[in-house]
Amino acid sequence: MSTNKEAWGTRVGLILAMAGNAVGLGNFLRFPVQAVQNGGGAFIIPYFVCFLLMGIPLLLIEWSTGRFGGKFGNHSTPYILDTMAKGRLWKYIGVFGIFTNIAVAAYYCYIESWTISYVFHSLFGTFSGKSQAEVATFFTQYIDVMHSTTGIPFEAIVVYILCLALNTYILSRGLRGVENVAKIGMPLLIFFGIVLALRGLTLGTSGATELHPTANAWDGINFLWTPQFDSLTNPKVWLAAAGQIFFTLSVGMGTVHCYAAYLKTKDDIALNAVSAGFMNEFVEVVLGSMVVIPIAAGYLGLDWVKENAGFGMAFQTMPYLFQQWGSLFAVIAGVMWFGLLFFAGITSSLAMGTPWMGFMQDEFNWKREKSAYSFGLIVLLMGLPTVIFYQQGVFDEYDYWAGTVSLVVFALLETIVFAWIFGINRGWAEINAGADIRIPQFYKFVIKYITPLLLLFVFLGSLLTPLGNDWQAALSGLFSGNGWLLDNSSIIKQITNAALYEQLAAATDVAQIAALKSKIFFVNLARTFLILLFLGICVIVYIAYKKRVKEGRNTL
Repeated sequence: MSTNKEAWGTRVGLILAMAGNAVGLGNFLRFPVQAVQNGGGAFIIPYFVCFLLMGIPLLLIEWSTGRFGGKFGNHSTPYILDTMAKGRLWKYIGVFGIFTNIAVAAYYCYIESWTISYVFHSLFGTFSGKSQAEVATFFTQYIDVMHSTTGIPFEAIVVYILCLALNTYILSRGLRGVENVAKIGMPLLIFFGIVLALRGLTLGTSGATELHPTANAWDGINFLWTPQFDSLTNPKVWLAAAGQIFFTLSVGMGTVHCYAAYLKTKDDIALNAVSAGFMNEFVEVVLGSMVVIPIAAGYLGLDWVKENAGFGMAFQTMPYLFQQWGSLFAVIAGVMWFGLLFFAGITSSLAMGTPWMGFMQDEFNWKREKSAYSFGLIVLLMGLPTVIFYQQGVFDEYDYWAGTVSLVVFALLETIVFAWIFGINRGWAEINAGADIRIPQFYKFVIKYITPLLLLFVFLGSLLTPLGNDWQAALSGLFSGNGWLLDNSSIIKQITNAALYEQLAAATDVAQIAALKSKIFFVNLARTFLILLFLGICVIVYIAYKKRVKEGRNTL
């Protein structure tokens, strides 16, 4: 029998922790980039439709699934799903809810560690007087850990270990530790975001310099917020919007299930789920869109933003732009920006530790300290390759398979379990049990039919992405007998490393050939680590199952 008797201290703490789980680095680093790369305002309509028809339903499914499993003393997805559907298979589907969190935490904590370093570098004036190219070079050198000349020796490794140790210590304090961080971190995150967003809103043309005399921050804002109705017929934009919903709400991971498993039987989940979801949307859509893009457009022009929008802008461009505000406010803005990213990161990474901890406490009666330290050790072993071999593609492989594909697969399967195997009538009753608000009846239909179809569309669209993301040409080619040409970004092509082998075939320089062969090796090595992690968790789940059988414990 599990000795795991933890519970949330307050409802506010729970909502902030859930919102902190959802509000992550993607709100400020990924959303603006996705919006720019998918046409700005053309992205907004599909994004909100996906939030309402996929995001909210998945939140309701995961909150109610987690609370239901918690009634039977289960606090992680293998046995939460096992309580909902008879058969040995489902507990292994639930492995995704532990695997994804460990694999994502391995590289996510690395990004989180960058924010810690950049807070201190901002305080100590490292970026003062540097050109944009020099700021970008600083980041490039930072991640090249074996040849870095920035800060202390092997700074990236040292700070990564410190960041992971901090996460592990907080997790060892249990739910109260997570809750306390959320109560401090979320208000500070929102405050820092509002200050920086106001600066972006009021920058106007005052940021125009000799770099771009006609730069205007409002060009960036207008670009993001001018809807384009032709996007409704563009599958590429819909796939991007749906993918962003996964990232931004942290659904399909198992963290929401785990947090909800610590609720009481009649605790509200309807209002809690909707509140956490809309708090995340406020942070992402309002604050996330008002910082990077307007400020960059205000100094460098909208055309530059369109051409250069990318994940690295936060670290390679923003410190340079802050210097334009004077030495004092450059420090303040740097601390606020990277402090904001740190709180966004740690409230999410803490959530990633709870499914493993919940499972080990439930099944093997481990103490929370032992569970937390074991999580930290596994993440360290999985994560060090992403730090040391970042430039060889290990980081990107983890992000693609664990942080993208795994989310979609698990979300699709858990929706089928909830709506079709557990049953939509039982599921709907579970959602509304103890609810402080009444979810519109319309969502019962959405959860059973629309959400699974959208998820299937996202999965098949990723599996069979057409060449150049040109769906019209692909369909035309299919019906004319020319076949369906796959893009290298499709899951099928990714599995075969098609893009790398094409580059290798075209390469003539000896050094380039060697570099490509090395990258292929490390890409395959990263996948091997991920497969071994997944299989290892499956073995542990099987051992737990045999232990339950021996003890005569039933899941229902």
